[in-house]
Amino acid sequence: MKKSKKLGILATLVCGVLLFAGCGSSTDESSASNSESKVEETASSETVETTDFSGKTLNVVTTSDAYKALFDKFSEETGAKVEFLSMSSGEVLSRMKADKSEPMADLWFGGGLDAFMQAKTDGLLEQYQSDVVKTIDEDYRDPDGYWLSKGLTVGGLLVNDEILKEKDIEAPETWADLADSKYKDEVIMSDPAISGTMYAIVKGILDKDGTDKGWEYWEKVNENIQFYGKRGKDPQEKTASGEFAIGLVPVDQSTFDAAEENNLSVVYPSDGIPWVPEGVAVFKDAPGKEMAEAFIDFMLKPENMQQLAEIDGKDTNQIIVDGVKGLDLGLEKKDLIKEDLTTFGSDRQTILDKWADMTADKAQ
Repeated sequence: MKKSKKLGILATLVCGVLLFAGCGSSTDESSASNSESKVEETASSETVETTDFSGKTLNVVTTSDAYKALFDKFSEETGAKVEFLSMSSGEVLSRMKADKSEPMADLWFGGGLDAFMQAKTDGLLEQYQSDVVKTIDEDYRDPDGYWLSKGLTVGGLLVNDEILKEKDIEAPETWADLADSKYKDEVIMSDPAISGTMYAIVKGILDKDGTDKGWEYWEKVNENIQFYGKRGKDPQEKTASGEFAIGLVPVDQSTFDAAEENNLSVVYPSDGIPWVPEGVAVFKDAPGKEMAEAFIDFMLKPENMQQLAEIDGKDTNQIIVDGVKGLDLGLEKKDLIKEDLTTFGSDRQTILDKWADMTADKAQ
């Protein structure tokens, strides 16, 4: 779709001036004709707003195929074909580091912010900071324009009450409870090097308790874990199937749906809710850079953010654009842990290295 507006009045005035000056001769007529043509051409080029990407393909790496409806809407409005690949943020970052010769795709849509921050540090992202992007609160976008957020992911617990009942064990109510030896071999979480949400939970507890006490806590929790999932979905699926009693999970509407379908419980730990913004960014040297930037502005329109909130199953307190209403999943904003996002990316490798050493005997 192309929008254009020719300044007809201006062109008419120009022609009038030329005629008044004497456009009776063939030379003057030719000059007037050429001048008018140039004015129209200039006016047209200055006012054309191109949003037609017909025949072009926007390649996206995303966390889920659930966003297809939003991608389809972008296609309808711009003519761009959208192709996407689902991948966790940790996998994306690993592949980007392994091969910097060419970008994985044009747009990186969703995933834990730690990976986006690291990608910025490694020079793997493009800057983009339109007037639309600048409407987002500064807490949810990079000041240099390398990434922005599409929403928040919060961490909680999914509990298989039937298993705990069989073993006469009470359900946990806090993160601190997970360190109790009565939960030995009953807890599952994904490797935080793979899952951005799990890294957010680990980092959130370290921010809440302090580095020393935080690591003491995770060492105790580690003793209660048999192995760490290699997929972000492992804790939810394995808790639902009865392999484990407690899964550390991202909490959204799909978590509550899974709990209802499998007779499970969702727990927001009362000692604080870890959270992380979900990143969006343009890959460095992306061939579809213009389309990726157009998608970001498209995404931030209120009606599209509303659709995104419904797709993600977000509580109102997890939405980063004011005025967009989400779901009511019982999340209280005051319960979000006070986190230091300035070190979210810079501390990532140090935290993951220490985590790898601590859990080396449980690697699958």
